[in-house]
Amino acid sequence: MTLPAIKVEQLSKKFIISHESQERYTSLRDVIANQAKRLTRRTRKGGSGPAKEEFFALNDINFEIFPGDRVGIIGRNGAGKSTLLKVLSRITEPSSGRITIRGRVASLLEVGTGFHPELTGRENIFLNGAILGMARSEIKRKFDEIVDFAEIEKFLDTPVKRYSSGMYVRLAFAVAAHLEPEILIVDEVLAVGDAQFQKKCLGKMEDVSKNEGRTVLFVSHNMNIIKTLCNKSILFAGGKLIKSGSSSEIVKSYLDFGDHGDKVYTHKMGGKELRINNVEINGSKAATVALLSQLIFKIDFEASSFSGDCEFFILIYNDEGVCVQGIFQTDTGQYAAVRSGAGSIKVTLDNNLVPGKYYVSVGAFDRFKSFLDWVELCESFEVQSVYDDGRIFRERLGLSLGRATWEA
Repeated sequence: MTLPAIKVEQLSKKFIISHESQERYTSLRDVIANQAKRLTRRTRKGGSGPAKEEFFALNDINFEIFPGDRVGIIGRNGAGKSTLLKVLSRITEPSSGRITIRGRVASLLEVGTGFHPELTGRENIFLNGAILGMARSEIKRKFDEIVDFAEIEKFLDTPVKRYSSGMYVRLAFAVAAHLEPEILIVDEVLAVGDAQFQKKCLGKMEDVSKNEGRTVLFVSHNMNIIKTLCNKSILFAGGKLIKSGSSSEIVKSYLDFGDHGDKVYTHKMGGKELRINNVEINGSKAATVALLSQLIFKIDFEASSFSGDCEFFILIYNDEGVCVQGIFQTDTGQYAAVRSGAGSIKVTLDNNLVPGKYYVSVGAFDRFKSFLDWVELCESFEVQSVYDDGRIFRERLGLSLGRATWEA
C-alpha cells in the first residue's frame, strides 16, 4: 500500500485582524492628543484596544497527495492558496490540525525566498543544498546541471542582491528542482520569468514527477498550464476546500464557481483608486447570443481617488481556461477620461466565437500601464449554435468563425 506524500487533516490557520476607526485630523497636535487619549483609555480599562476580528485563511482542510502526483492548487485571490503552501513549507505554523509529510520539501514561493542577498549565486546553491540536508558531495554532483538550467554562468560569482527578478527565479527554480527533494512546491513566482523559461520549468516539473516519482504542488491562475501539467487539482474558495479531482473537472468548476446568483467580484489587482462594480453583457448578467451577432459590454465603475486618462480592457476565456480574445481600449487610440464618482463605459464587439460557454475578466490601466483594477472571471455568456439568419452551426476546427468571400 502506497502511503501519501502529504496528508492534511482538519487543518486551519487563523489570523487576528485589528480594526481601529479612522479619524480626520487638522494638525499634528490633534494626532498626538488623540493618541494620548487612547493610551489613557487603555490604561484605565485594563488594556482594552482596537476591536479585533478572527479571520480563517484556512478552515478545516482535509486532503491526501500521493508520490508522483502533480497537483494544481486553484482559487481566486484570497482563497487561501498561498497560506496553504506556506504552512506545508513550514514557513508559518497552523492554528490547528495535523500535517504529515514524507520526504524533503523544496519551496519556491516568492522571488528570492531562501537566498541570502549578500552571498553569490554559487554560495547560495550550496547554502540551499545544506538547508535541504544534502551533503557537499551531492550538491557538487548537481552543480553544473543547476548552472546550465538557470543560464546564469556569467553572474555566478555576483551577489544575488544584484540579480534581476528573472535571474532570481531562474536560479531559485534550478536549485529547487535539481537538489532532489521528494516534494516540490511552486507558487505563481514563475510568472516573473519569460515564456521560454516558463516552458522549460514546466517540462522539468513534469519530468521529475513522471520519471523520478516526485510530488509537485503548483499554484497558477493560468488554467491552460494547470490542465497541461497537473493530473489532479484542488479548488479553494474563502479558505475552504471546495472540490478535488481531475484537473479538467476542477478547472471547469473553478470557471463556473459563483456563476449563479449574486456574486462578489474578485479584484485581482488594484481596486482602490478605481473599482469596477458591475459588468453586463447584452443587457444582462449571463447573456446568450447567436452566432455572428454583436456582444455589447457595459462596465460600471466608481472612481474614488483617481482622475485622468484610463484604458479599459476585456479578456474572454473559453471553458478550457484559454484566453481567446483580448479587447484593449487603446487599440483604437482612445482613452477614457475618468473623473471622481460613478461612471460607465460601453464597448460593442462583433461576435465570431464558435458555440460554447465563455468567461469574462475586465480591468483598467492608467496611462503608465499600472493596474487600477482587474476583476477576474466576473461574468459569463454562452454562444448558441444558430446563426443570425437561422442556419445551424456545423462542427469545425478553430476557436472563432471568420466571414470569407470565395471566388473560383
